[in-house]
Amino acid sequence: MHKQNGVSPDVVVAGGGVIGLAVAWRAVRAGMRVTVLERGRPGGETSHVAAGMLAPISEATLSERGVLALGLRSASMYAAFAAELAAASDCDPGYLSCGTLAVARDADEAESLERELELRRGLGLAVRRLLPSAARRIEPALAPAIRLALEVPDDHAIDPRALTLALAQALERAGGLLRTGAEVSKVVLARGRVAGVVLAGGESLSTGELVIAAGPWSARLEGLPAAARLPVRPVKGQILRLHDPAGPGLLGRVLRVRGAYIVPRGDGRYVLGATMEEKGFDTSVTAGAVFELLRDATRLVPGFSELQIDECSAGLRPATPDGAPAIGAGAIPGLQWATGHHRNGVLLAPLTAELVVSGLLGEPPADEFSSVAPVRFAPVAVDAR
Repeated sequence: MHKQNGVSPDVVVAGGGVIGLAVAWRAVRAGMRVTVLERGRPGGETSHVAAGMLAPISEATLSERGVLALGLRSASMYAAFAAELAAASDCDPGYLSCGTLAVARDADEAESLERELELRRGLGLAVRRLLPSAARRIEPALAPAIRLALEVPDDHAIDPRALTLALAQALERAGGLLRTGAEVSKVVLARGRVAGVVLAGGESLSTGELVIAAGPWSARLEGLPAAARLPVRPVKGQILRLHDPAGPGLLGRVLRVRGAYIVPRGDGRYVLGATMEEKGFDTSVTAGAVFELLRDATRLVPGFSELQIDECSAGLRPATPDGAPAIGAGAIPGLQWATGHHRNGVLLAPLTAELVVSGLLGEPPADEFSSVAPVRFAPVAVDAR
């Protein structure tokens, strides 16, 4: 049985992506002994492919108002979170206060953008309508034919790969244990609560609390009664990474257009994404998706055609039936969930860590977070004996 400094951990976190690492780092800072179990390398799955938009305002929809409130709160935490993380890790997490520009290329998209403007104004969100000439003044690389733009100054971005590296470093510096090549295959229950986990190689590890942060694989862990599982499914997203041989300067803001977005890293690198596909656990890259993403990007920013492609990849977002994440206590004592974030995992990492650690400390969740309570999928207590 593996122990941390000769003692079983207070908390085991299953999953070493941005969410799992953020929870673990905050839990260690709260005085807990924490072990993170990651089957591959830290942030090697969903987090590795994520674009890193911190964009609750530009992604707001009426059907996801609960998620919007969470996103706004977490976004407001990000500058301080990134600064604290940089100091704790001596790594730059890649936070960029760049703002977002949503752009319409034709009359239909302009009409849609006008509706989006009214929606955001109705919700009291900071957004500014720009004529094409004004949009091109702040982003000269935009195509001359654009019809309308919305400027969202409070939506920013972060590099998830740099963020993962910083979180892993901060966790280990704070005294947490990060184990790679350690795949959790089964949850062990005893006396009506979580007692530990079994790894794919057969090793057992006891723990007082288990946090499942395994993204789209969260529903695959064995050992939990059916009623205690969560309905998390994968949603495929194909994405491209490119760089400008001339260096930075082509774009300064995140650009969004129907069907695509471009995220600058601030150093001449750009991320172009992303598809939304119900393809199960398929992570193949298809020619059609790459073509459509590049077509949309070059129509929006003609100079994008001169960039060099560094990587084409596909990842899996963890989604729930109602579109909201599952954060907090599960239906069995000793179980916490931090999954189902869909396209908002990086954005919601600071808030998710705060909520899960509060639960680990025994603090009751506030009513304002009832929409993300995992027990909404299992409202009746589960007998785990």
